[in-house]
Amino acid sequence: MTNHASGTFEVKLTAQAGEGDVDTGLARMSIDKQFHGDLEGTSKGIMLSSAATIVKGSAGYVAMERVTGRLKGRSGSFVLQHSGTMNRGVPQLSVTVVPDTGTDQLEGLSGTMTIKIDGGKHSYEFEYTLPEKP
Repeated sequence: MTNHASGTFEVKLTAQAGEGDVDTGLARMSIDKQFHGDLEGTSKGIMLSSAATIVKGSAGYVAMERVTGRLKGRSGSFVLQHSGTMNRGVPQLSVTVVPDTGTDQLEGLSGTMTIKIDGGKHSYEFEYTLPEKP
């Protein structure tokens, strides 16, 4: 059975100095998030993105983040994998739970997350499956 969770989050991205970033056109950033709503917790991660493209409105990024907290009362952690592109202003984003990364009461978690940004405010919609509590 598919479950639904939603809420808001704050995110802080911090540029990471790295050898070769100027030459490659890539930027590396750390991710720190605070989730609220059906998912209460924090995450830490790493993002790699295209720092500049020759066409305005085009870019791409990949990221991995470990989320730790409570999902509708069940505690544990899991990893989210992001893959996003912006094609001349048109976004496409996939955020998926990495298989078998759920721990503790979130063991067996799978699902996908949709991220929305409206007026600078971030929110999420999370469609997931999770085995019944033992």
